[in-house]
Amino acid sequence: MVKFSKQFEGQLVPEWKEAFVDYCQLKKDIKKIHFLNNPNTNSDKNTTSFAKSLVSSLRKYVFLDHKQREPRVIQVHRKLATSASTGDLYETELLEQFADTDAAVEFFACLDLQLNKVNQFYRNKEKEFLDRGESLKKQMDILVELKTSLNQKRAKGTSSNDSKEEDSISGTISCDEESIKDAIDAEDGVEGLSGELDKDDVKLPKSPRSLRIKKDDVVNRQGRNLRIHIPLTNPTRAFSAITYLLRDDLKSNQASSKKCGPEGNKLHINKKKLHHAEKMIRGAFVELYKGLGYLKTYRNLNMLAFVKILKKFDKVTGKQVSPIYLRVVESSFFNSSDKALKLADEVEEIFVKHFAEDNKRKAMKYLKPTHRKESHAVTFFIGLFAGCFIALFVGYVIMAHITGMYRSSSDTVYMETVYPFLSMFSLLFLHFFLYGCNIYMWRKTRINYSFIFELSPTKELKYRDVFLICTISMTALVGVLFLHLSLVAKGYSYSQVQAIPALLLLVFIIVLICPFNIIYKSSRYHFLSVMRNIVLSPLYKVVMLDFFMADQLCSQIPTLRNLEYIACYYITGSYKTQDFNYCSRNTYYRDLAYAVSFLPYYWRAMQCARRWFDEGQKIHLVNLGKYVSAMLAAGAKVAYEREKNVGWLCLVVIMSTSATVYQLYWDFVKDWGLLQFNSKNPWLRDELVLRKKFIYYFSLGLNLVLRLAWLQTVFHYNFEKVDYRVTMLFLAALEVVRRGQWNFYRLENEHLNNVGKFRAVKIVPLPFHEVDDQD
Repeated sequence: MVKFSKQFEGQLVPEWKEAFVDYCQLKKDIKKIHFLNNPNTNSDKNTTSFAKSLVSSLRKYVFLDHKQREPRVIQVHRKLATSASTGDLYETELLEQFADTDAAVEFFACLDLQLNKVNQFYRNKEKEFLDRGESLKKQMDILVELKTSLNQKRAKGTSSNDSKEEDSISGTISCDEESIKDAIDAEDGVEGLSGELDKDDVKLPKSPRSLRIKKDDVVNRQGRNLRIHIPLTNPTRAFSAITYLLRDDLKSNQASSKKCGPEGNKLHINKKKLHHAEKMIRGAFVELYKGLGYLKTYRNLNMLAFVKILKKFDKVTGKQVSPIYLRVVESSFFNSSDKALKLADEVEEIFVKHFAEDNKRKAMKYLKPTHRKESHAVTFFIGLFAGCFIALFVGYVIMAHITGMYRSSSDTVYMETVYPFLSMFSLLFLHFFLYGCNIYMWRKTRINYSFIFELSPTKELKYRDVFLICTISMTALVGVLFLHLSLVAKGYSYSQVQAIPALLLLVFIIVLICPFNIIYKSSRYHFLSVMRNIVLSPLYKVVMLDFFMADQLCSQIPTLRNLEYIACYYITGSYKTQDFNYCSRNTYYRDLAYAVSFLPYYWRAMQCARRWFDEGQKIHLVNLGKYVSAMLAAGAKVAYEREKNVGWLCLVVIMSTSATVYQLYWDFVKDWGLLQFNSKNPWLRDELVLRKKFIYYFSLGLNLVLRLAWLQTVFHYNFEKVDYRVTMLFLAALEVVRRGQWNFYRLENEHLNNVGKFRAVKIVPLPFHEVDDQD
């Protein structure tokens, strides 16, 4: 049977961990009382378990015999709140002497502290969710009236010319007098909101009576304006907004000379804009419902923790304290208030009515998505394909050793035409394998990576899925290369077998873009959408997963260069004549290869620029400087490769050293949150997820060493009797390993930031908010 402490730890909301009852500390206090009550426990080693159980039974019998005559042991005083925000405070007074009164006083002081903490946190969160619920109800009212107006226009019918255009409405809408409150906090805004969401400030009117829609997407209510705001999260919306602003500027002089008549107070709202507003409100309801579910879990787990710990106290001391104290806990705010529960029911009803067509089962798929069950078949196939991969890899290594492919005097045609496939896929799937290891560690340490990356619980890849993809892919890769090398060893010419590796690449591309719902379609298409966002970084709003993936690409530059070389080799038709030097001789393709080396840093720099534009924080400009320094160092290396002299060598050393110091500082201080000199953990930070500190120190040292891999560019060190390309693959693999460990600590730091701000749900902006008349 699993201990309650482990169940409690496993079920609590990770981001609210500090707000839960400190069950471990209370257990320590009880153990201290137990030790003081039984000082001879450790010294009496000859006491049998039977004797202990007999004594315990006798003690219980005695206490049960006198239970009815025992006076009140404790009295819990309730101090009334001085303000509505603080709430009542509880303080326990001992009315009877204990075996160790000081230890009992310490225990109840800690227990009172936990009860007051739980009540205060529950009060704050309940108020936050209730305010958000009121805002969403008002937003829903506006949306329903807009949709009703649109449906009424459809019912009246439109002309044949209008039917070719999008449905749109213009009109006047009446609303309640209550306010639509602010639904977002710019300070605590979540960095990556999925899809159509943004985190701009939302402010709504305090006392609106009527809603009048205008042409400039502004709604007038008693002198207050409401703007329908759809965030510019993709290029289409950005270009549309720019076009609209230009058109609005052309009309501004004419509009300013006229008074606002009945026609001037109307708004052209098309179906697409209304759909985006509906999607934003639906996402906000889903997040609100999730938060209310967390609050319910918080309530139930804490109540159960108080029950368990008080029972332990009664068992150790023999006093009947739990009935007295539990009555206080049951009547306290966090257990007696039912506003959050009622709001959850209301949200469920609204969602079923407006977003699920009165289908509760459909609504629950959004509000309570079920996690995909892990199959034992996946584990079986991981083992099966891992064994196949090892067997084929051993055969490939033996075959390569016999034919001498990887020696310093190797077959140049093979190393230039086939080896890039092995290098590219090896680095790619090594990175993917390390991502699976990251997922395993994140889950084990309860780092909420799904929330940070905004992954769907029904579609996200588990670590077993990642390992299965890696083992199948590497088995296919090594199997194809083993077949190719066997055919070459049997005397087949390269022209006859050259298409085999290319077919493998083609199969991988077809699987990646396959439109059928097979082989993790949702994950494949999500990956493609993230890559699209990275390539078009300045035009898309940058979320956590986007810049996290762009950082991964910075460690996959050799893979991108191999991909560019393979594409050049086959697209230009060089594979027909085995003219593998064509791409390196051609100036255009050689310059393109160098440009590929800069692309990941450029994309990442553009993301920093976009984040600075969206958020206005100068720290993003400082981060941009890190990638600019990396591009300058890469440029110096390119110049040194073209003209190897002392001047360029010195420039490479200076630029690379500066970039390395810049990157190390950002890794340790900003990305990992370490090197805090005033921390209680020397050179680390106050909060650590891993218990063993030496792991952090080892990771710091390893990251420092692996960041210095560029020194190979200067010294050109190669292993004896091994082709230099193998050495380059080994160094590239070390960079991938460094990125793998960087990933864990990066998300650990992000998770601890969420924990520090008790941020467990996304803050979704709302489409209707207040603007000034000048705006």
